Amino acid sequence: MASSTTTTTLSDLPDVILSTISSLVSDSRARNSLSLVSHKFLALERSTRSHLTLRGNARDLSLVPGCFRSVSHLDLSFLSPWGHTLLASLPLDHQSLLALRLKICFPSVESLNVYSRSPTSLELLLPQWPRIRHIKLLRWHQRASQIPLGGDFVPIFEHCCGFLESLDLSAFYHWTEDLPPVLLRYADVAARLLRLDLLTASFTEGYKSSEIVSITKSCPNLREFRVACTFDPRYFEFVGDETLSAVATNCPSLTLLHMVDTASLANPRAIPGTEAGDSAVTAGTLIEVFSGLPNLEELVLDVGKNVNHSGVALEALNSKCKKLRALKLGQFQGVCSATDWGRLDGVALCGGLQSLSIKNSEDLTDMGLVAVGRGCCKLTKFEIQGCENVTVKGLRTMVTLRRMTLTDVRISCCKNLDTTSSLKAIEPICDRIKKLHIDCVWSGSEEEVKEKLETSETNHQDDDDDDDDYERSLKRCKYSSEAEHCSTSDGNGFFSEERVWEKLEYLSLWISVGEFLTPLPMTGLDDCPNLEEIRIKIEGDCRGKRRPAEPEFGLSCLALYPKLSKMKLDCGDTIGFALTAPPMQMDLSLWERFFLTGIGSLSLSELDYWPPQDRDVNQRSLSLPGAGLLQECLTLRKLFIHGTAHEHFMNFLLRIPNLRDVQLRADYYPAPENDMSTEMRVGSCSRFEDQLNSRNIID
Repeated sequence: MASSTTTTTLSDLPDVILSTISSLVSDSRARNSLSLVSHKFLALERSTRSHLTLRGNARDLSLVPGCFRSVSHLDLSFLSPWGHTLLASLPLDHQSLLALRLKICFPSVESLNVYSRSPTSLELLLPQWPRIRHIKLLRWHQRASQIPLGGDFVPIFEHCCGFLESLDLSAFYHWTEDLPPVLLRYADVAARLLRLDLLTASFTEGYKSSEIVSITKSCPNLREFRVACTFDPRYFEFVGDETLSAVATNCPSLTLLHMVDTASLANPRAIPGTEAGDSAVTAGTLIEVFSGLPNLEELVLDVGKNVNHSGVALEALNSKCKKLRALKLGQFQGVCSATDWGRLDGVALCGGLQSLSIKNSEDLTDMGLVAVGRGCCKLTKFEIQGCENVTVKGLRTMVTLRRMTLTDVRISCCKNLDTTSSLKAIEPICDRIKKLHIDCVWSGSEEEVKEKLETSETNHQDDDDDDDDYERSLKRCKYSSEAEHCSTSDGNGFFSEERVWEKLEYLSLWISVGEFLTPLPMTGLDDCPNLEEIRIKIEGDCRGKRRPAEPEFGLSCLALYPKLSKMKLDCGDTIGFALTAPPMQMDLSLWERFFLTGIGSLSLSELDYWPPQDRDVNQRSLSLPGAGLLQECLTLRKLFIHGTAHEHFMNFLLRIPNLRDVQLRADYYPAPENDMSTEMRVGSCSRFEDQLNSRNIID
């Protein structure tokens, strides 16, 4: 008799176990792939999905399926047409019916993201889910003057009074005087808040000192607090010692505190220099604040004005806040003096840090960086910005000391660290680093860059031989047990073999307008076999610049990265003439052609694109050359244009065969109220989406 054998597959597991396995898969792409295995897996994926972002046109909400019953985090902020009041174009009775339909389809919602032009959207939606715990509001348009003071927030505190724990206003333009009265009026709800995010980038002055004191007094149980404010003593009600002390006193349970000057938000790459002036924040008060926040795990203080002699306060931070894991300091002076090799000081004593960012520290030297590398032995993420006394030697030694832990490095605005120097500094971790940001600052032409590289590899000369203290520190580093990997493969201190960035998955680049990207591979970033995503920010004023010597920016040089599939190309801070340019200059359409030429040679599946802008007319629009070049990206699946466009320009994109998701998002302040410069209005968006969705997608 022949024996029959049976094969057990994953589908044979009991539904309870399969459901548990499916619920543990959090990545959206992985869940989508899981749902394609079989009908059983499709049903399991739908029944266990907890996060869902709705795309498509708001008029089609009645077609939303009712199979995602376990969704607890619902995002409605990306519905088309983007930036319009949800359901506002429908009759009132239809609006109520659609809101009820959303409740029936998603009965378990506890977290909601919504674009709120006016409070009417919240009045419709929030009564459907009285158990909401987290709300994120988005609005890049100006606040309507007819909305009463606090009117944007009253529906939240009226309808979510029993369970609200978190409120995120980081992408919501509002008046700072709107929130404090509402928190006072609904004191019981405010007292239950655990997370409050007021780090709104569109502010010009931010929250005043008295408003921050009032908010923290109304929300004594906050665990996370982010706020945009003004530390400049020249401004009325600036933030200083008294405000910081009040925050620590009113919210002693804080585990996360971010306080960022609005000037830093508006211009994050600004280097104030010697004329910056001093803030009203003193080291003594910082010590008191740290003593009052023993549970602090993440701290960001980007002051924008000098905080002098901060080393003593940072030493206290280590002893008072033993749970601290992430720290960002902006304009702090004296963070690590490193005057004595045998003794660590300042931030170098914070040995538990896993993430450290030092910005615009004028007196930070190579010795200080080496001390940070010795003391902060758990660092996985390190960022340095605007530190003009740091050189490639100090940063390289620090990176070498932390070779076994560092996987994420950001280097920007450092005078002595151009592209080539930055890459040499992080060369010891080229086989481990996963995320990297550098500035594309070339020290000469492409030929000069190549010649400089060859010279440095064969005959590197020491420009700092007179720095005896630094040389002695390097020798101690070499022979200490802390720096097992400090020695390099040649006598010049640089690896002689070719660099392979084996684990690099994400690359971020900043480049000044008018410069070229083509020298990038020659700086040592030519071998990145696993690079999947790149972000390029082009910044500067085109006005007054002549036509570039070459016809293209150099995107085609990125074709050497075999796995590159996602790109964010940000030209949003590139300023020029949207209309007719003066003689011998180029308008923005020609600059856009310069930037985008060659993008069709890349095998991109996702692209976020910020067109250049003309601030005088508040126009950030896709031009005809831009649309024509984008249509050459034949592998694109998703395309998000952060600006406006003419409808007939958008129709060019229909020639991309497998393009499935396209959206215009004016997510910059102030977003145009009535877009008269282009044809992309509500009807135009709907017509384009209808054409896009009617096409037959191969897969």
